[in-house]
Amino acid sequence: MSVGQDPVSDPAPLRIDAVSRAEQARVRAEARLACTITDFFLDTDARLDERTRLALAHVLDGIVGTIEADIRGHAARLLAKGGDPKRGEALLRPGRSVVARLKRSNLLRDDELMGELIARVRHDLIAEALPIASAGPEEASLLVRLASVPDRVVASAATALLATESRRRTANEDGTVAGSELPAELHHRLLWWIAAAIREGLADGDTASDRAIADAALRCLSAHDEGDRPEAVAMRLAAAIDARPEEIAALLVEAIGDRRLYLFVAVLARTLEIDFDQMRAITLESGGDRLWLALRAADLDRATIARIGLALSDADPRRDVETFADALDAIAAVTVADARAALGPLTLHRDFRAAMRALAKSDRR
Repeated sequence: MSVGQDPVSDPAPLRIDAVSRAEQARVRAEARLACTITDFFLDTDARLDERTRLALAHVLDGIVGTIEADIRGHAARLLAKGGDPKRGEALLRPGRSVVARLKRSNLLRDDELMGELIARVRHDLIAEALPIASAGPEEASLLVRLASVPDRVVASAATALLATESRRRTANEDGTVAGSELPAELHHRLLWWIAAAIREGLADGDTASDRAIADAALRCLSAHDEGDRPEAVAMRLAAAIDARPEEIAALLVEAIGDRRLYLFVAVLARTLEIDFDQMRAITLESGGDRLWLALRAADLDRATIARIGLALSDADPRRDVETFADALDAIAAVTVADARAALGPLTLHRDFRAAMRALAKSDRR
């Protein structure tokens, strides 16, 4: 550039910018094509339907957005309190999307995190779609009745489950997420990713901002209680009820008929001594083979299994009701002892199961 030439009139920077943008567009196009090809070759059972996909995106965006807002808000207050309100104001003006940044980083492609969120979304969609099968129009729902029993432990747990289910349902319907409601380990992992993304998005970060973000993240961690999750509350209620073997079938049928899928999973999990999340995964499987084994392991008869299977088939379009009907006799023929033996490995500690899976995978490499 000659002396005195206006740098704005120099076309070189514009050409460089155009080349850079073209290259970025090419990379994005290749990434989209790769994703499209992967999606095409997915089995039908592995592909998310549109309703589940939208619900999953809503839940993920809501959880990340809620944690992000909490961290930004408290970090800004800390900076203002420390005499640096301008940096606090900068924290409250988010630039690029944190959830988009986490997606680009592939951090959200975490098997445990996404497995939990997909199971949560599918569980809530199926529970919402279950056919209501109450005994009569004047009869109160199962949880309402349990909340009114003289046993204060049962009543308290039932009241808590009513509240947590209502909170989750409202969040799903209104598009508001009050908190992550994730297991503690997953909440911890996601929160620090979000904190790092907030820090990366600051135009002029410094030690004071870093410290404020970290302290705000620690505050959010201390406020998280995984015991408030509907899954945990349902397990407490199942333990409080402590149903006798002869009461299990009626309780499971009524839970399904009252759309209380959390309680259904919790009662079955407690009966078979299986973790809630593992029992939930079994309940949500479209094939249902392990669920039928679980129901037989709980000593349910053919008619009871049929009622539960038909209700779940009505609520979940992935299930083949005709295949289930054809298999009913074979399901009922499985002995309780054989069913319990087949599910035996699931009663082991989750870390032990995970270690055995990891070891098996290493041999297949």
